[in-house]
Amino acid sequence: MDVFEAIKGRRSIRSFKPDPVSDADLEKILEAGISAPSAGNCQPWEFVIVKDPKNKQKLVQAARGQSFLAEASVVIVICADINRTASRYGERGRNLYCIQDTAAVAQNIHLAAYALGYGTCWVGAFDENAVAAAIKAPPGVRPLIMIPIGKPGETPKPTPRVPWKERVHRETF
Repeated sequence: MDVFEAIKGRRSIRSFKPDPVSDADLEKILEAGISAPSAGNCQPWEFVIVKDPKNKQKLVQAARGQSFLAEASVVIVICADINRTASRYGERGRNLYCIQDTAAVAQNIHLAAYALGYGTCWVGAFDENAVAAAIKAPPGVRPLIMIPIGKPGETPKPTPRVPWKERVHRETF
């Protein structure tokens, strides 16, 4: 699949079929994720792969009842080891760069999953402490994004986008 096709075609999926995500596909998706750029190549990302229904239910509770997390075959919790970036860039690394880096990873994961025929959704609305407890994150590791992955149970229409010409400024505002 062409990258532009993946970018234009990917949608947030909140309904999943019970079909599993193969280990081989999950490896390809994670490999795409870690191919993202990171500040100073610090690669602060850590992934927790959640498949167990009881553990997925903990994530649903932490995510304000977003039950589609439990429907997905797998949930990837993308975390940042904030000290890995802070050790090189201080507070800016701790509070910004590691977040930007995990966002880049997440976008690669979404596009790779879509190219392989899976649906995903970016989940950022959750109680960070509850997710950290559910995945037993060590100190200094922040869960920042959850991505449920599975065969789509829906085909959402494209959402409206503001034309890029309305948001681009040349040299200054």
